[in-house]
Parts: sequence; structure tokens; C-alpha cells
Amino acid sequence: MGLPHGVADRLSGTTRAGVVPRRRWLAAAGLLGVPVAGLSVCRAVDLPWPETVVQLLSFTPWLVVPAGFSVLCAVAARRPVAAGAAAALLALQAAWLFSPGHARPLPPAGGRGAELVTMSINAKLGRADAGEIVRLVRDHGVGLLALQEYTPALELRLEAAGITGELPYRISAPAKDASGGALYSRFPLQSTGTLAGTRFPMASARLELPAPDGGAALLEVTNVHTRAPVGGGLGQWRRELAALGRLPEQAAAAVAGRQQAGQQPPLLLLGDFNAGYDHAEFRRLVSAGAAHPLVDVATAQGARLVPTWPMDLPLPGTTLDHLLTGPSVGSTDFAVHRVAGTDHAVVVATLTIPAPG
Repeated sequence: MGLPHGVADRLSGTTRAGVVPRRRWLAAAGLLGVPVAGLSVCRAVDLPWPETVVQLLSFTPWLVVPAGFSVLCAVAARRPVAAGAAAALLALQAAWLFSPGHARPLPPAGGRGAELVTMSINAKLGRADAGEIVRLVRDHGVGLLALQEYTPALELRLEAAGITGELPYRISAPAKDASGGALYSRFPLQSTGTLAGTRFPMASARLELPAPDGGAALLEVTNVHTRAPVGGGLGQWRRELAALGRLPEQAAAAVAGRQQAGQQPPLLLLGDFNAGYDHAEFRRLVSAGAAHPLVDVATAQGARLVPTWPMDLPLPGTTLDHLLTGPSVGSTDFAVHRVAGTDHAVVVATLTIPAPG
């Protein structure tokens, strides 16, 4: 004959009131963990995911938060299997968070080469504060400035704020919509065309810098502004990132007769990529087919997770603005700054461009 239910519960240390909270903890662990697991599959598997998934993948670094709470809830539920699964999911998020897999060591910044402070900003339809932009240029000694969403009104405000006195050389194509762009430089710029087939014109230029030994260092620059993967622009976004990924090979082929075999020419792609490491399309761009890889300056300087968008809303931030260089280009002093009037941060870094010889 068995014991009464109340006595049995007391002897086992378990009451009905205790079972219900544990079930609630388990339910909470599932509610937190299942969406994280679903998006993790999309992050891990390289497929042409639909627009909504691509947008959500931009915020993958923040999945570590619900994944962590899922572990706590599973532990509170006293379910070892659930806790183990949640812990594995958290470990996966941490691996993606701290090991992007494409950062490559840069050469020492010192030695033979020319130093260049580089800055980029998406001006949000020209609404960015021109005075703040010029102040940052002056305070940081910027020698190359790239602007996206550059309008005629912003051009006039920059002129009034004194941009020409700081950066006298310019290649610009202002527009009243988001398609305008500009490169300002302290050193001579030579236009080398625009990337074909893009929604927003992406201008390229060759920058000639004086080297410390009296020679010259050349840098191939592209001002990047891809179409965002929203409003039916997903296919165009993918094509543009793929086209950018072919630039290192094209640059190497263009100067093949003037450099040592296998040496990649100094290259800089900077601007608003509307993509980050949690997009397979961006990872392919950075690897550039492995033959001519690129280096993300923020990653090389330990700042890959510093958000650059959105800066004007109380939302979790993500990194969409990048400075990508060839591996022969050194870098130091990466920083992000806010500017009034735009939802993108300013990104600034000091680069060392190798001089030939």
C-alpha cells in the first residue's frame, strides 16, 4: 500500500507548487532558445536566405543575450539535457562573436611607407552636420574622407565649414537622393571610374602619397555604398557585394607588371557596405576567393563589434560601415564617432601605405 500523496511529495522534496515553476522555467528557456537556434541555422548554412532573414542576421551578435538567459532558465528548471543544449547554443554564439575567422594580421605600421588618416561617413541624405564633419577632419588630421548619400546641399555646407582648406582635392557626384558620393583628399586624386551595375555609383580613385624617403606610395580607393537588402533590393545587394569582392583580383591584374609576383597592390574599400560578418556574402567579399584576401581594419584593431548603425535610435546597434584593405596596408588607431543628423557613425583609422621599392 502506497503512501498518501502529500506525504510522498514531502519525502521526495517535491511539491506540486515546485513542479509548476520548473515547468515555467523550462518553457522560458525554450521561448528564448528556439528563435536563437533557428537564426543560428541561417547563420551557419550558406544559402540565399530571404530578405527578412538577411536583415535579422545583421543583429546576430546580440543573440548572445537571449542565449545566455536560456541557459539560466534551463538550469533553474533542473533539466540537464535542456541546460546542455542551451549551453551549446551559447557557446556557438560566443564563437561567432569572438572568432570571425577572416581577420588576418597586418604588417607593422612602422617602416617604409606613407601614413594616411582615413575617414568615412554615410551622411543620411546629406543631413549630417557639416561643421562636425570638418571638425573631425581637422582634429584627427584626416587625409582622405569618403562620404555616402552626399547631396548638393551638403556640398555647400561643407564648403562653408572650410572643407577645402583641409582637403583641397575632390572627386564628387552630389545627388538629391541617396546615390550621391564624394572623396575628399589632402593629396592628388586620379579618378579610375565607377563600379559597374550598382544602384548607387561607387567611385574609384588612385591616391598618390609622399613617402618618407622622398618617393611616392599609391593607394587604390573605392567609395562603397551598397543597396540595402530591403524593399526588394536583396538581389542587387548580393550582386554588388560580389562585384566588390572581385576588385582585389582586378587591381592585382592591372599592376601585375609593376610588382613582385604574388604581391597584392595597396587597396582600400571604405564606406557603407550594409553588411557584416554574419552575412555569408560579406565573408566571401573579405576572403575575395582566398587568392586576394582583404583585411577588415576594425577586426584587426579589436573593434569588430563596435556598432556603426543605427546611431539615432534606441535600438541594438550593428556594424555596417567598414574599412577593408589589402594585407600589405598597415593600420592603427581605429575609432568610431557620432555626428548629428545621420544614423551612421563616422569611422576613422590611420593606415600605413607601403611604398614601392
